[in-house]
Amino acid sequence: MTHTVSVTGLRKRFGATVALDGVDATFTPGVNGLLGPNGAGKTTMLRILATVLPADDGHLEALGVDPATAEGRLSVRRRLGYLPQEPGFHQHFSAFDFVDYVAILKEWVDRKARHDEVRRVLGLVGLEAVMHKRIRQLSGGMRRRVGIAQALLGSPDLLVLDEPTAGLDPEQRLRFRELLGTDAAGSTVLLSTHQTDDVAALCGHVIVLLHGQIRFTGTPVGLAALATDRVWLATDRDPRAELAWVTGEGRIRHIGEPPAGAHLVEPTVEDGYLVLAGRDAHAGEEAVAS
Repeated sequence: MTHTVSVTGLRKRFGATVALDGVDATFTPGVNGLLGPNGAGKTTMLRILATVLPADDGHLEALGVDPATAEGRLSVRRRLGYLPQEPGFHQHFSAFDFVDYVAILKEWVDRKARHDEVRRVLGLVGLEAVMHKRIRQLSGGMRRRVGIAQALLGSPDLLVLDEPTAGLDPEQRLRFRELLGTDAAGSTVLLSTHQTDDVAALCGHVIVLLHGQIRFTGTPVGLAALATDRVWLATDRDPRAELAWVTGEGRIRHIGEPPAGAHLVEPTVEDGYLVLAGRDAHAGEEAVAS
């Protein structure tokens, strides 16, 4: 399948902090997940891919053009939908006014066609009844949905979403997942999240970013497989486990080297991610010690 976005040797530094350290990645049509903790470099990477922030070094190609040039950036932005981590709403605008304003910036000149599109995307996220309320009167989850609506304007070829499900309740998250399978079908979606269940439900391709470097690229099934034979359940906490927590059923779920006779269970995407993050942290401790 043709790559829609590719990056090679991507680097970005903020003072003494290295946000991205030589990232190589490719993204194809479908939902691509970017998973990692706070400070891993996810937002920096998405801002570069959305042409908001220039990289210090490396090469980016998106939708067949080089966004390092003014002509290339304009070409990408015309086919791009972007939800930043903090959208920066105009508090005196209504939801309709804000999305309409973004549509004007996206060169929707015909007023009737533009307003029809604004109503369409607000309907997609379930905000028909409150579209004329001021944004400052909306709940946090509703504001997030306003941000998602403006990103969906014009059914973009490239959709870059930074923590899109933050603040959404379970029903809204399910609706968002349905949206990506319908309205965004055929687009290349780059989605960063802390929610491993979103990755398992939505993504055909996932990248794990830790300390500015890619530690895994593959499928959610492949990520879960990193924890094969390393997850077990018990009635008591095992002090030898690397991680352990109480499940909703009251049993203790462990990750680590299982004892003989342990009740091994099928690993999840979250288990695989935790194993990977634990290995990365352990490697960092060894590097400091040496």
